[in-house]
Amino acid sequence: MTDFHVFAGAEHTLDRPLIRRITLSDVGEALRKGVDDFRDKPSHIVFLALIYPIMGVVLARWSSGEDTLQLIYPLMSGFALIGPFAAIGLYEISRRRELGMDTSWRHALDIRRSPSIPGIAVVGLMLAALFVAWLLTADAIYRAVYLTERPTTVTGLLADVFSTSRGWTLILIGNAVGFLFAAAALVLTLVAFPMLLDRDCGAVAAIETSVRAALANPVPVAGWGLIVAVALVLGSLPLFAGLAVVMPVLGHSTWHLYRALVAPGRGR
Repeated sequence: MTDFHVFAGAEHTLDRPLIRRITLSDVGEALRKGVDDFRDKPSHIVFLALIYPIMGVVLARWSSGEDTLQLIYPLMSGFALIGPFAAIGLYEISRRRELGMDTSWRHALDIRRSPSIPGIAVVGLMLAALFVAWLLTADAIYRAVYLTERPTTVTGLLADVFSTSRGWTLILIGNAVGFLFAAAALVLTLVAFPMLLDRDCGAVAAIETSVRAALANPVPVAGWGLIVAVALVLGSLPLFAGLAVVMPVLGHSTWHLYRALVAPGRGR
């Protein structure tokens, strides 16, 4: 029964809470509350410590001469896929602040004692698999478009992408496929991680609730997805430094979006 508990929660029943209808103004309110949480508990140093070692590894591979230039953009855009899992500690801080509890950063690690840890791990692995699938797909698209004479420098790749027909083909196909991956991640995990922290419901219930919330609120959820996409692009531009602010704000805001979308109490 342990495996079933991972997927359906402690009571071995699928928790289907009531989904509220929200508007774009509710999305804006969630973002405002996320900014307030970040101001109260700044976490940019933590995210700098996570972002730059990752980018350092990538840059080291580029400098080694390996054929990985084409993964620059997929890696940057991939933050949208793994962001919901990376922000798990931020949801806990927002939850504690909402309840008037101590919000010291050591409490972000309290999630390791959550009964929903197995479910959180399952959804996290799903996102990791989606991220890897995106990188492999993006690489395959690049190799299919650039069959010969591939650029060997960043400047050469950028010049080719923006000034040749094959470059425009790569942009159109790559972004279209990337949009599908991002949309899938958004719909599947819109409220999944905050819900798993809030209640021991199981991975399937959390994902199913996310899908229902997205289907019931297509315009606000699309608006939220656009905000996330634009924020991540802007945060990536100044050598990724902006992500140290953008990702925490989006993480805190996701908790408040969950509160707006999902009614408290167990469903059927």
